[in-house]
Amino acid sequence: MDPGVTGRRWILVVVCVAQFIVVLDLSVVNVALPTIASDLDFRAGDVSWVANGYALTFGGLLVLGGRLADLYGHKPVFTAGLVLFAAASLVGGLAPTPVMLVGARALQGVGAAVLAPATLTILTTTFTERQQRTAALVVYGAVGSVGGAAGNVLGGLITESLSWRWILLINIPIGAAAGLIAVRVLASGNQHRVCCGRLDVPGAALSTLGVAALTWGVTRAEVSSWSQPGSYLSLATGVVAVVAFVLYETRCAAAPLIPFRLFRSRSVALGNLVVLLAGACFQIPMWYFLSFYFQDVLHYTALQTGLAFLPHTLLGIGLGLRLTPILMRRFNARTLVAAGSLIDLVAFVWQSRITPDSGYVPGILGPAILLSIGGAFFFTPITSVVMSAAPHDDTGAISGVMNTAKQVGGALGLALILVLANPHGAELTDYRTAFLAIAALLAVTAVLAFALPRDKEDLPVEPRPERPELGSHEP
Repeated sequence: MDPGVTGRRWILVVVCVAQFIVVLDLSVVNVALPTIASDLDFRAGDVSWVANGYALTFGGLLVLGGRLADLYGHKPVFTAGLVLFAAASLVGGLAPTPVMLVGARALQGVGAAVLAPATLTILTTTFTERQQRTAALVVYGAVGSVGGAAGNVLGGLITESLSWRWILLINIPIGAAAGLIAVRVLASGNQHRVCCGRLDVPGAALSTLGVAALTWGVTRAEVSSWSQPGSYLSLATGVVAVVAFVLYETRCAAAPLIPFRLFRSRSVALGNLVVLLAGACFQIPMWYFLSFYFQDVLHYTALQTGLAFLPHTLLGIGLGLRLTPILMRRFNARTLVAAGSLIDLVAFVWQSRITPDSGYVPGILGPAILLSIGGAFFFTPITSVVMSAAPHDDTGAISGVMNTAKQVGGALGLALILVLANPHGAELTDYRTAFLAIAALLAVTAVLAFALPRDKEDLPVEPRPERPELGSHEP
């Protein structure tokens, strides 16, 4: 049933609100960690798990979360994820002990892993006409950018003016409002379920182990540089688990968590590789190195650092909303992705030349403008390339894969760049090397972008036909 123009607008509001709180909670606690550590008497170093507990379960369960939407319907899975996220926020906001807070953050990550793929799946199945989908993806991407960049600012403001607990408690009224709207506007029924109703439990376990181990390895490396063997062991475990997952899914699974036939599509296969490389540049590394650069080299406070990111956010939103739809009407997606990669490459080369004596305009605002222009060329087109090639019954799986590619790319990208910028575990990071390494990854991304199919050149993969049930009169 067509929800109509008004219904589609409310659906866009709901999925954007959910995306905002999911992305926001990846970073909103960072500024508050010292206050949390003092208030709840965390042991030295353990408070980092308030942030890492969320990231670990979120990254590890994205593939599973995406497939749940295909198996059990978008509306119930989205609603369940929202309820779990809000309930975990309540427990975390009232937590009297470190263990309860870290556990609540991990449960938030589980809810987020269900929500993130479901939001993109609902969006792409609701907005099927090309121009409408482009406009919806632009708004969706802009909201995600706001959530990612606003975390430090909101975290600092809420902690200083209210309490760190409201960083989590604020999710409850937001989640409740989104849930009430979702119940009214999202389509009911099983029209979005795949033909096979079984969940691939071994595949889910292997994918979760693989992504979680990769995330854990990078997390350990951040704390101990690369001086501890646990980081290498965790990364190796993650790689082995991912390889085992691929082998199991392609050779053994009766109902694969990810149908690998989907990767016969160049849009899906190559598009997700481009997304992984983009994650290796933007998902974690860009914010990580810029944040530390602002504080360690330019000696900004945490709140000043958050405010310094406002140009990245505001320019990105403005250009995305105004420029991206125009570009996508006039140029094919692969041209835009390649151009965006090259523009951002130049921006990071420029950023690598900043010194403690650089002024705000040439040192920060200039590269931020270029990064925002490149983002307007890049993010919505690559999302459109991947999701447009997904069969209707597999949109959740593809959404989960794409979200996972971003997270894994971010984790691996940070690990690689940390090795290059901090080769011997030195206390001082070579930020010039870090930004040039990101530029090099963007050069590879630009080359791969030219291999993406032209519009309508790579049609969606047809879903595997259902087997007729016993007693069916189908031939």
